[in-house]
Amino acid sequence: MQDAIAELEHTFRWVPDWVVGLGLITGAIVAALVIHSIALRVARRMFKPGNTVAPLLLDRTSGPTRLALCLAAVALVLPLAPLHDVLRQTLSHFFGVAVIALVGWISIRAVDMASARYLDRFRLDIAENFLARKHVTQVRVFKRVTDTLIVIIAVSTALMTFDSVRQYGVSLFASAGAAGLIVGLAARPLLSNLIAGVQIAVTQPIRIEDAVIIENEWGWVEDIASTYVVIRLWDWRRMVVPLAYFIERPFQNWTRDAQSLIGAIALHVDYSADVPRIRKRVEQVAKESRLWDGAVVNLQVIDTHPRTIELRALVSARNAPQSWDLRCEIREKLLAFIRDEMPDALPRDRAILAPADDDGFGRNFLRRAPRRERAVAPSPN
Repeated sequence: MQDAIAELEHTFRWVPDWVVGLGLITGAIVAALVIHSIALRVARRMFKPGNTVAPLLLDRTSGPTRLALCLAAVALVLPLAPLHDVLRQTLSHFFGVAVIALVGWISIRAVDMASARYLDRFRLDIAENFLARKHVTQVRVFKRVTDTLIVIIAVSTALMTFDSVRQYGVSLFASAGAAGLIVGLAARPLLSNLIAGVQIAVTQPIRIEDAVIIENEWGWVEDIASTYVVIRLWDWRRMVVPLAYFIERPFQNWTRDAQSLIGAIALHVDYSADVPRIRKRVEQVAKESRLWDGAVVNLQVIDTHPRTIELRALVSARNAPQSWDLRCEIREKLLAFIRDEMPDALPRDRAILAPADDDGFGRNFLRRAPRRERAVAPSPN
């Protein structure tokens, strides 16, 4: 290698040394990229057609291995390149920073592959997926927290290789003055959300694809990042909420322990309504619906009002969307049933009309009139 470099120096002695040195480093990087590309193609052809794990592993590790091969080529050529001491020291410093970045990159890819490998055994596309959602939530939160810590450590380590930054960082963290207080206050939201993410991963107040009501909005937990949660609302909007919200404030989780829900349908009918007949109709509609899970169906009189009585039907469904659709279906069919089969059960107003003369005719009229004639035919509301 030294003889070849000496021959090149003799041939291109008119070229400045720094140009020759940079040319050697560039040539080494290009050669490393070519070798990596050829090796990657050969490795892909060696795997069997049915093997899906190995190609995926190659794709996820191609970037770090490419950078590692380039750094290895630079490490071989850099001591032999005819460079000035200042330029050599600068390139060596850059090489050290690149090695730190490579270690961080490899660490992040290793965490990604380990989490993906662990989650391969769980499926979210089945009905009873509580265990899968639990593990997916925990792994995703821990993965993102770990990735954040790896990035912070890698960047901090790279910056500490610079003398000015290292001295500033040491003096900043060693001092207990106003600068440290300001940095602490500025980092408090980030740290609180990171800690909240760890708490959520451990205690599981929410999981991926949980149905929640937050800020009077109904939706599903679509993603749990390192500092925020994405809620997919029922109308396809996205609500972004800080992680600390789910630790500090109350919210509704409809699928915390089970997906099945009981829905309520409220109706106001006249006092003359045949409640047992309406109850039978509710049971019939529920049994005919594909949305009912066969667990709960009931109808009760829950309140009375001056004009009407209030009925409440309870029906259960397998999950929140089906519960909503089932309630709408039963409400629609009950209204049609009352309108067509029991029109007298519709809410109405009643009034007694009598003369108001001073001779007491009105009072005598009401006294002599049979009870069933006193009530004038009710008028619809």
